[in-house]
Amino acid sequence: MAIYLHELDPAQLWFPPVEQALEQPDGLLAMGGDLSSGRLTLAYRSGIFPWFSDGDPLLWWSPAVRAVFAPASLKFNRTLRKQWQRSALQLTLNHAFSDVINGCAAPRRHQPETWILPPMQQAYQQLHQQGHAHSIEVWQAGKLVGGLYGIVVGGLFCGESMFNRIPNGAKFALLALQQHLSRYAPGWIDCQIPNPFLQQLGAGTIGRPQYLALLQQQEMLKSPTGHWLPQPLSLQYD
Repeated sequence: MAIYLHELDPAQLWFPPVEQALEQPDGLLAMGGDLSSGRLTLAYRSGIFPWFSDGDPLLWWSPAVRAVFAPASLKFNRTLRKQWQRSALQLTLNHAFSDVINGCAAPRRHQPETWILPPMQQAYQQLHQQGHAHSIEVWQAGKLVGGLYGIVVGGLFCGESMFNRIPNGAKFALLALQQHLSRYAPGWIDCQIPNPFLQQLGAGTIGRPQYLALLQQQEMLKSPTGHWLPQPLSLQYD
């Protein structure tokens, strides 16, 4: 069956209403446009994100159901605490954004291809330079062993991707992110599309209307000066 999809003009900075997103495939809203910083920041403020594979056109999505970590949903439990104590890990904020995005883009055991293509990497590098995109790094003996990156919209962190080179490396990054975020905001983390890995970590789901209401609330929150500057991070025990 043929479907109608909005085609965006790179010269015009706009998106169709997210309510026009398709049911199948879930959330597909538009194609085309560009990955300029202006369009990307508008997308995230509108509840939209880019996601496409090599050889596909630039595709924009706003799924009917979003995966989110609610405030205080990430717990530093006993098992993680033991691993943390014996692994001698360090955490940093925005110390190695390029290395983190490269780690997220690297092929994985059951996923030989990546959707974080060079144009996407370049676009998020630019957002990072402008202060919109941030990374959390996990280090062991001076080597990067995990991390994540994403976009901040007020008090909401819109996570893009994460990676592990040790067990639970990404969860340590998530814990550090939520604790850092909660210093000025409730601590919501958007993870886009639900999957078993995120649900295993404790992510819940909310519908698009609830997500848009949350986004509108969180967009009004402003981070303190210097909050997202490069710095070491620590994990607080419960």
